[in-house]
Amino acid sequence: MTESKNSTKILFTDLDGTLLNDQKQICPENRKAIDRALAAGHKIVITTGRPLVSAQKLSQELGLTSEGCYSISFNGGIIYDCYKERVIFEQTLPHEDVRKLMNEAQKAGIHAQTYSDTCVIAEKPNEDFDRYASIIHIDKKIVPDVLKELGTKRPPKVLMIADHKRLEQFRLDTQSWREGKIDAIFSCANYLEFLPYGVSKGNALKILCNLLCLPLSASIAAGDEQNDISMIQTAHIGAVMKNASDQMKTYGNYITLHDNNHGAIAEIIERFMLSSSF
Repeated sequence: MTESKNSTKILFTDLDGTLLNDQKQICPENRKAIDRALAAGHKIVITTGRPLVSAQKLSQELGLTSEGCYSISFNGGIIYDCYKERVIFEQTLPHEDVRKLMNEAQKAGIHAQTYSDTCVIAEKPNEDFDRYASIIHIDKKIVPDVLKELGTKRPPKVLMIADHKRLEQFRLDTQSWREGKIDAIFSCANYLEFLPYGVSKGNALKILCNLLCLPLSASIAAGDEQNDISMIQTAHIGAVMKNASDQMKTYGNYITLHDNNHGAIAEIIERFMLSSSF
């Protein structure tokens, strides 16, 4: 039986290290629990730093395309209704900021990439670029000028890939000119993402709840990395994965008993979505 509107809950779940196991698959326990949550009238939101085209493919592969399924991609830059197949919110970077970031990365010897509607684009070949495209199963393209390739499109983010120490220094070196315009956040140790000011998974969580007329008290978020902190702190229940770092666990009000390889999302769904006690 579908629950009444005022009991609808919404789960925002990160992908890698959270919903997906180490083989980038969804385990049977998670799959069954998600199906039960959707059947009960709840909502499931894939929340990722990946580009929209990758989130769309994953939603289809995971079968998360029914009513009540949404995706947040680019760490909050785009909100997409997987059932109606349409973008319902988007925030992007101006071309001049994209060019500035690409130029500064080139000076620092750091790989930089951005995104068209269909693929990830960069101006120089790079092993990290190839590896990234392979991992998230997205087409890649080397172009002479990313702005010419983008045309009138403005991308939601620019991503830098390098060792953590160099990226941390780059973040500090660029802080003065991008303050109040562009935020920088690590999605993992070797990925530094540059986003429009104020864009985050947490902000997207608030926007989607508002669009769906759901109170924040109905929200649950699950994640394991730095780019998940904002949504973990924004949601009523902020669940941090057992497999996350000890530092990450300080940001949540719930730590899962299971890790991403053993049905932690199923645990969260059973406890906070399907249980009458929440």
